[in-house]
Amino acid sequence: MGQQQGSTIRFAEFTEETILAPIGDAPDRSAHRRYPREMRPLRYSINVTLDGCCDHREITPDEEMHHHAAESIGQADALLFGRVTYEMMEEAWRPPAPAGARPEWMEPFARTINAAKKYVVSSTLEQVGWNSELLRGDLGEAVQQLKQEPGQGLFVGGVQLPMALAELGLIDEYEFVVHPRLVGHGRTLFAGLSQRVDLELVNRLEFGSGAVAMQYEPRR
Repeated sequence: MGQQQGSTIRFAEFTEETILAPIGDAPDRSAHRRYPREMRPLRYSINVTLDGCCDHREITPDEEMHHHAAESIGQADALLFGRVTYEMMEEAWRPPAPAGARPEWMEPFARTINAAKKYVVSSTLEQVGWNSELLRGDLGEAVQQLKQEPGQGLFVGGVQLPMALAELGLIDEYEFVVHPRLVGHGRTLFAGLSQRVDLELVNRLEFGSGAVAMQYEPRR
């Protein structure tokens, strides 16, 4: 992760290994929104097991999960990724997919993420494709500028990049999709966060799989 000096975090090679995959129906975010509406909100969603593991390999994807992910991404004006998450998602979802590589119910998510505008935080990539644009310079200033542009909101996934954004106070909504599974290992979210972030629960969704999506906003 980048070096922190006061409130400034420079771009570095964010190496998150966890990608978002929420489940359920897309919530009506306007019903509980408390953040200022003059700026585009930055929303974060992550899957986590009941004992705190956020390794995506410990989450079993299903049709409901992909449906909700497609709806959530489809509501965002653009996606923010670190390099590793960007390359992982591009490899998995950029067309064309080999025949029979995935079930048909994954296709709505594939079409949605393929069409989405993407910003990639990286200090080593020279260029990106797949409807993407590199962000350079100061992380806080770059994301703040994106938030000031007109639109409905931005969406970020991963682990390391969201931690940097949380340090800067730039995340407006957190969604933790807690799966009823114990794995007993793996990395956890926000390890090493320099200061506490107090959150307020604004919405709670239960799904047939037993997962619970809890949506929070920072206390202002």
